[in-house]
Amino acid sequence: MIRLLQILTIVLLFSSLLNAQPVEVKIIKTSNGYELLRDNQPYYIKGAGGHDHLDELNYLGGNSIRTWSADDALEILDKAQKNGLTVMMGLWVQHERHGFNYDDDVAVRKQLDKFTSIVNKLKDHPALLLWGIGNEVDLSYSNTKVWSAIQDIAQMIHQVDPNHPTSTVTAGLDSMEVQLIKRQAPDIDIYGINTYGDIGNVPKNIKRFGWTGPYIIAEWGPNGHWEVNKTTWGAPIEQNSTQKADSYRDRYTQYIAKDSNYCIGSYVFLWGQKQETTATWYGLFTANGNPTEPLDQLYVAWRKSTPPNSAPSIQSFTIDGKTADQNIYLKADEKYYASIEYTDPNSDKVKVEWLIFPESMAQSFGGDFENALQPELGLFKKRTNYISEFSAPKKEGAYRLFIFVSDKGKRTAYANIPFYVIPRNENDPLPKKMNFKKQKLKDEEFSIN
Repeated sequence: MIRLLQILTIVLLFSSLLNAQPVEVKIIKTSNGYELLRDNQPYYIKGAGGHDHLDELNYLGGNSIRTWSADDALEILDKAQKNGLTVMMGLWVQHERHGFNYDDDVAVRKQLDKFTSIVNKLKDHPALLLWGIGNEVDLSYSNTKVWSAIQDIAQMIHQVDPNHPTSTVTAGLDSMEVQLIKRQAPDIDIYGINTYGDIGNVPKNIKRFGWTGPYIIAEWGPNGHWEVNKTTWGAPIEQNSTQKADSYRDRYTQYIAKDSNYCIGSYVFLWGQKQETTATWYGLFTANGNPTEPLDQLYVAWRKSTPPNSAPSIQSFTIDGKTADQNIYLKADEKYYASIEYTDPNSDKVKVEWLIFPESMAQSFGGDFENALQPELGLFKKRTNYISEFSAPKKEGAYRLFIFVSDKGKRTAYANIPFYVIPRNENDPLPKKMNFKKQKLKDEEFSIN
């Protein structure tokens, strides 16, 4: 019986694929630049990089998602179609930095054959918007034959699938890559750029570097961990969620939407959560799936109105009165006090979570996988919604204190402070004390870890 059901499922799947009707997507030249048309209607991409939390994307007014590979492609396309969304379908072109050799003609041909099969399988799905051929293949590479391989894939797509445009995505924007793509991959229709703190230079530079066609911002978000100040021990200082929300607002209005004659849309990063430098740096959701404060600015940008419920905002976060950029050194096993100031625009009752994590020692690059970190346990002695008493870890090293402030709708603000633990000498004075009763508290009693 189970075998029969499996066979019926496969038959129904292929039947639906055979009967699928593609929705034509094309680029037209206008008097001012370019426009993307889907089913002959203007289609400006208000997208997200990732394929989870699609109900939240609908709520915010988004219309498209981006993948980096074709893994689980049919499931993702079907889910997008069900939610009224489109998909920039990624084809993961192998990276030289991961060991792929573009002088190996057999391996290059196998990659092309694989993508030919994928394109034939997916090309008629009505949720398909465009093809993303490769992501940041220019990171730490030397063999420019990769662009010829991308040309072969783009040319194949134009032959097999006349209904959907092609794109490729570079890490940032560089004049050399623009010229290489123009010369070696002329079948690329749309230039894709992953950019963070440098996004303000894209609208002027892409034209100056010689790209005269349409482009998309294929990833964008906060300042990258390579673009910020660091502590004296080398820990990058992360923006809190309120600072990130401001940068999302400004970057969308000033650099993405403002250049809409040539920039035909964008995909905000990351529509989910991942450990990359920290657990909060790029993800627009927390590890337990809560939407974070910057999403409020996407609602405003995409819907042109104020969200009915906004996340809390953070005014300050300190350890013993010191902020994240003040190089905080703590003595092992000594008592310290952290305080947070925040507001909730809807006056919601909030939940506050305090956590300490070790600093990530991962040396990953270009978004490569990092293992999630585990919190240090048993360090908090007393906690309220505004102040906490904690002991510094006993082991010397780098750590971060995190705070998460969530409203009744689980919309969440967050921040973290990096600190470094040094050994405590026996002759050091006893830990200081703080009178919690003098603090401005309006919530539950302290909880004991």
